[in-house]
Amino acid sequence: MTTTQISAALRVPPAAPAEAAAYFSARLAFQADVSDVRASLESGDPGFVLVDSRADAAWAQAHVPGTVHLPTAEIPARAASLLDPAVPVVTYCWGPGCDGATRAALALARLGYRVKEMIGGIEYWIREGLPVEGANGVEQRAADPLTAPIGSVHCAC
Repeated sequence: MTTTQISAALRVPPAAPAEAAAYFSARLAFQADVSDVRASLESGDPGFVLVDSRADAAWAQAHVPGTVHLPTAEIPARAASLLDPAVPVVTYCWGPGCDGATRAALALARLGYRVKEMIGGIEYWIREGLPVEGANGVEQRAADPLTAPIGSVHCAC
C-alpha cells in the first residue's frame, strides 16, 4: 500500500486560474508597495496624496517626507479640510504587524475617498533605505539587504 503525503502548502489547493486572477487583481486595487509609492512620489505627479495615519508622537519620530499627517481617529473631523475627494489617497501606518493603515483606509472609504494602503508601512520604507523626516530633519539609512536589492531603488518586480 502506498500513501501519498500532501504538501503542507497545498492542503488547501490553489484556486482556479480565473478565481486567482480576480483575487490578485482586486488585491492590487487595494494595496501599493513601498517601492511603487516611492517611484510615484519621485515622478513629481504621483496622482495621489500619501497619508500617515499614526499618532503625533510617531509622526514626530519619523515620517515619509511630504506626507499629510492625519491620525485615524481624526479622519472623520479633519479629512475634508486636508484632502480633495477627487484625488486618491494612499495610507500608511507602522508596518505589517499593524492594521492602522487599513483602519484609516476604511474610514476614508466610508467618507467617499478612493483609497489604497501602502503595504509594509513606515517600517519597510525605512528598511528599504528611503528617506524619513523627523526632529533632526531628513535622514536616510542604508537599506536592509534582506528587504531591498543592493544598489537599486526598486526590485523591478
